[in-house]
Amino acid sequence: MKLLGMACGGMYLAACNPNDPDEPQPGPDVVATTPYTLTLPANLPQNVQVPANNSLTQEGVQLGRMLFYEPLLSRTGTQSCGTCHQQSKAFTDGRARALGVDGAEHPRNTMSLANVLWEKTLNWDGAATSLEQQARLPIENPLEMHQSLAEGVRKLQQTERYPPLFRKAFGSASITEDNVLKALAQFERTLISANSRFDKYIRKEGSLTPTERAGAALFNNHPGENGLFIRGGACHHCHISENGLFNSDSFFNNGLDVSFTDLGRAAVTKQAADRGKFRAPSLRNIALTAPYMHDGRFQTLEQVLDHYNEHVRTTSPGVDPNVLLSNTPGGTRLDLTATEKRQLLAFLHTLTDSTFITDKRFSDPFKE
Repeated sequence: MKLLGMACGGMYLAACNPNDPDEPQPGPDVVATTPYTLTLPANLPQNVQVPANNSLTQEGVQLGRMLFYEPLLSRTGTQSCGTCHQQSKAFTDGRARALGVDGAEHPRNTMSLANVLWEKTLNWDGAATSLEQQARLPIENPLEMHQSLAEGVRKLQQTERYPPLFRKAFGSASITEDNVLKALAQFERTLISANSRFDKYIRKEGSLTPTERAGAALFNNHPGENGLFIRGGACHHCHISENGLFNSDSFFNNGLDVSFTDLGRAAVTKQAADRGKFRAPSLRNIALTAPYMHDGRFQTLEQVLDHYNEHVRTTSPGVDPNVLLSNTPGGTRLDLTATEKRQLLAFLHTLTDSTFITDKRFSDPFKE
């Protein structure tokens, strides 16, 4: 129900003089929005931060969902956020590098939007520190949607559909850039994935095979830990499993290159020590998000494991020491066996959340 927030209304209209500076002037309505109940899975962190000026509402989330799939936000009217973030692929696009509205290829791979509610920095280089800030970047990037947000707002304002929806969500039918970004961020905060076979195993609702459990142990074991000869992949250093997110807030050089065509984090910090460092993305739904790495150079998870096991560029400046560990005393490679690689792959496949990629709350509303 909408509550009137204007002094001039109904039978009092004649008493209001719009030229009198002491009279209240018309402004945004005060609207009664409905809080959106965000259910946090018990095995994921509970300390989430939502901006005080953009609390989640049912009206805002629904508007954000529509804007996420709205091609009017692109220059040609042919792409939306959902073009590169497809639900069936855990909100990635299946391409090595994203393709923009003008046919130009982005230098980086599309990142998944699953569980971005918990992310403190966004994009491969951490250039954005909030979802509201991040949402503007692909809209205005010439290699992506290639349109000023102001122009997108103008197009939305001319439709019959959006002004009433903005009024319900934000109290005004006059659409603003800030409210477009807020609505998109609200929707993206609801994209929670935590119902994989691994999650059910943690909740004691299901089991893993011996091969999958062996892979989980390898994932979390550090070769030579505590002076003991323990075989492992040390994956958890960059993809933290203890918090259930399988990602990290830090940036890493994982030994892909000796010289860097993409500076990574250094392009943001301007620090030479950050050259070639990128975020460690979440491994949730990793079987659905190929190709891999910031530039999509690896087509399969097998190739990813081969890189860490056999092809790390040990002379890469600033390479992370954890990718230089070996299961062979004095070795220079990780040296997992073929069986151990199969075990790790089996475990990674348990992180696929099939309910997340079919949840109608996240789907394209224009195709319902």
